[in-house]
Amino acid sequence: MSAAEGPLVVGVDTSTQSTKALVVDAATGQVVAAGQAPHTVTTGAGRESDPRQWWDALCAALRQCGEAAREAAAVSIGGQQHGLVTLDEHGEPVRPALLWNDVRSARQARRLVAELGGPKAWAERTGSVPGASFTAAKWAWLAEHEPDAVRATRAVRLPHDYLTERLTGQGTTDRSDVSGTGWWASGTEAYDEETLAHIGLDPALLPRVARSGEVVGTVRDNHELPFSKGTLVAPGAGDNAAAALGLGLRPGTPVLSLGTSGTVYAVSERRPADPTGTVAGFADARGDWLPLACTLNCTLAVDRVAALLGLDREAVEPGGHVTLLPYLDGERTPNLPHASGVLHGLRHDTTAGQLLQAAYDGAVHALLGALDLVLDEDADRATPLLLIGGGARGTAWQQTVRRLSGRPVRIPEAGELVALGAAAQAAGVLTGEDPAAVARRWNTAAGTVLEAVERDGATLERISGVLSDAAPLLERETGAQ
Repeated sequence: MSAAEGPLVVGVDTSTQSTKALVVDAATGQVVAAGQAPHTVTTGAGRESDPRQWWDALCAALRQCGEAAREAAAVSIGGQQHGLVTLDEHGEPVRPALLWNDVRSARQARRLVAELGGPKAWAERTGSVPGASFTAAKWAWLAEHEPDAVRATRAVRLPHDYLTERLTGQGTTDRSDVSGTGWWASGTEAYDEETLAHIGLDPALLPRVARSGEVVGTVRDNHELPFSKGTLVAPGAGDNAAAALGLGLRPGTPVLSLGTSGTVYAVSERRPADPTGTVAGFADARGDWLPLACTLNCTLAVDRVAALLGLDREAVEPGGHVTLLPYLDGERTPNLPHASGVLHGLRHDTTAGQLLQAAYDGAVHALLGALDLVLDEDADRATPLLLIGGGARGTAWQQTVRRLSGRPVRIPEAGELVALGAAAQAAGVLTGEDPAAVARRWNTAAGTVLEAVERDGATLERISGVLSDAAPLLERETGAQ
């Protein structure tokens, strides 16, 4: 390992299934140490995790980084969005956190939209039409189903807030993550009193929203962590906003992220407000906006189909006319929280490889359908689509996105972009730089470009037709099936 040229910083990605930590040279962007530790997530009707696991995983990941973490001058945490963390008077979890992909709150989300003015009013006020993923719907679900837990709650946090607070002792969040709650008004950039009153959430329980570039505190003297006392702590960010920082993203460049969830987003200088609910009007971590569409079923769903077929995930075959909608966990885009997977067009000559390719096609179809809604009208459609996330390394994912989008596709060489974006934010609080400019200086978006091919409109049209025809079945609640 070569000697670092500048101060060291730490970027953290606390995701659904693990926490990753990178120690990065702020001058060059070189990763000098890395660590990772897993979390567990419940299965069944809900998706929950004990927040204390995130802290234990952070400690384990940082210990793996060794002495480099102790030399770091600043740290920032990027984290999974929407999760509801409820804490008691001692700062301990009242119950496990309700995660973003817990869709039990779908009914409460529909009710909130109807009771507070309808989709258009929500989009204008908060930038988004909340679905089951949004934290406001999860709080409403908790109030209805576990009122004792609500009564015991003395602080409400998002996942990255929880870890930042354990570092500093101060309750803070940032505009990117709070914009996914449903109780933050994007027009005024403040907590929305009407929404909070309606769901019975005292604003005193919520963290302060930190400014971009602000130092929110310093690391407390805590022997669990290898940080030096006084290490600066940056505001942190939601995972997609952190990845946007990690890419040094400029307005008009589209990103398609393939992970547990799939997302498509772009930075915009215009505040989004989509009344259809397809695009969430999130804030970014700098002062602009990050219109985004998200699917619940991406790499894990396709891997599950591959496992059921006894195939390697790359064992796809062309041909056939089978359609597979891989909505194994319900779906968010399109908004079908109670859906399950649908298979149509199966024939005697359909091969297992064609079925697997159909799962890829179905997963990508939903994301590409939202791409034009995410981009500003004047965005250059010839700009390469940045393909990131774990799936971006897979040939089958790359070729499916390329074929169905008809766009050139760039695959950045840099990995762990959420943690890199958090590291860029940490570097920014040290130097006073725009963290996106830090990432551009690090050249994180450099990578292979796959040239555009003719768009496979026939497959997209076939999937859209099956989705339309199957809508009554997909919209049924589980109990009615």
